[in-house]
Amino acid sequence: MPRTPILPALLLTACLATAAHAAEQAAPKAAPPPEAPSAPSVGNETLKPGKPALKPYLAEGAMPDPLKVLSAPPAHHSPLEMADRAAFTTTRSLKGTPRWNLAANDVAEGAAAVLDNYACILGTRIDQARVPATLNLLERARIDLANATRIPKVHFRRLRPFVGNDAPICVQRTQALADSFSYPSGHATQGWAYALILASLVPEKATAILARGRAYGESRIVCGVHWLSDVVAGRLNGSAVFAALVGDAAFRSDMDKARSELRGALAGGGAGPDQAVCQREAEALREPALEF
Repeated sequence: MPRTPILPALLLTACLATAAHAAEQAAPKAAPPPEAPSAPSVGNETLKPGKPALKPYLAEGAMPDPLKVLSAPPAHHSPLEMADRAAFTTTRSLKGTPRWNLAANDVAEGAAAVLDNYACILGTRIDQARVPATLNLLERARIDLANATRIPKVHFRRLRPFVGNDAPICVQRTQALADSFSYPSGHATQGWAYALILASLVPEKATAILARGRAYGESRIVCGVHWLSDVVAGRLNGSAVFAALVGDAAFRSDMDKARSELRGALAGGGAGPDQAVCQREAEALREPALEF
């Protein structure tokens, strides 16, 4: 049987490979597809890719240390922990009531949600297209509030009240919710700070705004996803962040822009809130959710 010469075959293969490599180098290369940016998270939500990234107001070192501002969660079997458990147990009976339904509605967070939450108090449904400076102010502050909440949550690693039992809560039970930590409440931190901001922007309605901000935090207790002391700590946490924000020049400048913008929107004769919704909210807030 005739044998194929090995050396000429190897030389031919090498020549073909060299030519192919040269052609590849000469051909224009397509740019690699851009790497998809990871979606940043704020609070319990994830921002959609493509949404312009916002920067926090507070630089490193300007944020009050929440581990020094907040006390530790109540010790096991302490009177404060017993009060936490009593509040959780008692508020389970609110399922199906107007206050329970309001707590479920208060699960929504962020700038858009807070404007909806205060529509009945402000007397106007704010057209969000007309208040970009206000939305920017609230969303930038929200990043600072999320940063101040994340640190103690990870440090104290307190479990939420519904973990280990089948008591009703006002949201769907998920593993992600169960695995997230409870102290302090992020909703109460954000809700109280937002109430302080809005009360500063519309001081003539400060009392009603602050009362609604308190109730927004208490909705987390009614909902069964936070202990009473989580919410109390959240208010303190939100107040601390707000105090630091007031000392920031960029925040104060944005507050001035938002104040002028919001007053214009309120004076512009926008659509009034749904009076049936406002009536249900007023009835819900009259219920003594935390008397036990």
